[in-house]
Amino acid sequence: MDWKAPACWYEPYWKAKDFKTFTEAKWSMYSSVGGDPKGIAGDKALYKGGKPYKNFNTAKNDKGMWWVGVKNKDMEKDPAAGACNRKPFWVDNGKDPGILEAIDTKTLADLAYQRTKVPDTEVELKPENRSTVNLPTWVWLDKAKFKQVKVRAELPGTDLWAETIAKPVGLHLNPGTDDAETYPASGECAINDDNIGMPYAKGDSDKTPPCGVRYLRATAGEPYQLKASVTWEVTWRGAGKTGDDLPNGTFETTQDMDVQEIQSINR
Repeated sequence: MDWKAPACWYEPYWKAKDFKTFTEAKWSMYSSVGGDPKGIAGDKALYKGGKPYKNFNTAKNDKGMWWVGVKNKDMEKDPAAGACNRKPFWVDNGKDPGILEAIDTKTLADLAYQRTKVPDTEVELKPENRSTVNLPTWVWLDKAKFKQVKVRAELPGTDLWAETIAKPVGLHLNPGTDDAETYPASGECAINDDNIGMPYAKGDSDKTPPCGVRYLRATAGEPYQLKASVTWEVTWRGAGKTGDDLPNGTFETTQDMDVQEIQSINR
């Protein structure tokens, strides 16, 4: 997912006591130059008089922030940059603002999703890169290389955060030719506690691999292109018990496979 910042947004800016100091100083300057007291009466009622805030919420100084509208510096000439003109509003720490254009846990989740990087898909094979007609090639992924990937994004100065969790949920094999069979037949290899598929062990040559491919025809000059695709399931969770699913990601690799005929010796 490509995350793009909007033309403007709301973000936390003031602690309660700082906002009180700044705003009262601004009111004093306004009055000193002959400003109409009626021009600030509404703001005084809003932030100081209990409609709905009392004394700038200074009693909750460490429990939240005053949020303000901010223009994206790269989009200041965009007409949409002027849309965030709401007066400063209070948000308790760890709470989603619930206001359009405000940075919330879903926004942070999208940003974390953009930053999520999973390991390259590189399967292990036995035999490696060279197979024999009608004999199975074992395919597996070491799950130690494919542990959960977590990425966290948070908004400094608040308890607002979101974390993405990506985990591998499937491996799909495409042998690169119709003259082949996959194990299992669907090509979808199961994930167990330790691996995706099962590593080849000495003495397994006569066994059917839980994840693998069997080529039915030898290559003629050009190798087959064995494609292995790992699907990663991505979810997110965030402050305020928020969370949901995000789009799965599928990452593919291609490996050359030379397939030879069984060599026999006549005596």
